Amino acid sequence: MLKIAPSILSADFAYLADEIKKIEEAGADWVHIDVMDGLFVPNLTFGAPVVKKIRKVTPLFFDCHLMVEGPEKYIADFKAAGADQIVVHAEATKHLHRCVQQIKGEGMKAGVALNPATPLSAVEEILPYVDMVLLMTVNPGFGGQSFIESMAPKIKRLRQMIKDAELNVDIQVDGGINDKTAKLVREAGANVLVAGSYVYGAQDVKAAIASLRA
Repeated sequence: MLKIAPSILSADFAYLADEIKKIEEAGADWVHIDVMDGLFVPNLTFGAPVVKKIRKVTPLFFDCHLMVEGPEKYIADFKAAGADQIVVHAEATKHLHRCVQQIKGEGMKAGVALNPATPLSAVEEILPYVDMVLLMTVNPGFGGQSFIESMAPKIKRLRQMIKDAELNVDIQVDGGINDKTAKLVREAGANVLVAGSYVYGAQDVKAAIASLRA
């Protein structure tokens, strides 16, 4: 099932509650929350206290993408704040399986993210334990970047890996997603699309979200 997860990284932070209600009313499925620590990626965003505040605004599924070193330190905080799913980077933790089990133990869905240059072999052994794999289609840390075309074959290979293992695992893509690249990644096998600037930069947010499904 296709899910659209607008990233609030591209929202107007001065009106964050309104910006979240805007995508809810426009037909978004999830809220994608990019958490950056200035260490794993060269930027700072928001943490669990902000998630706790915006949890009151919407019933939408909270997809928290932790671009942070040592994500295991923050899992309990994000659970308490209202996260529904936590995605951690394979490159950011020494004990990926333990981290995934920790997320599951808190009653949340668990995902693993890979940077563009990280091979799929990094998630091969963890696939049976996760609900989703996020393939970054830009280098993480900033919004508004262009889609890396070579990621489409990577999506296709991951979908085949999941199929061969007879697993039910979502494939999320994040970075440079618009009406054109959405079609490309869907055809390759992705079923959860993160879009930030394309959605929040649109005059008609509802039409922009609908175009990602077309």
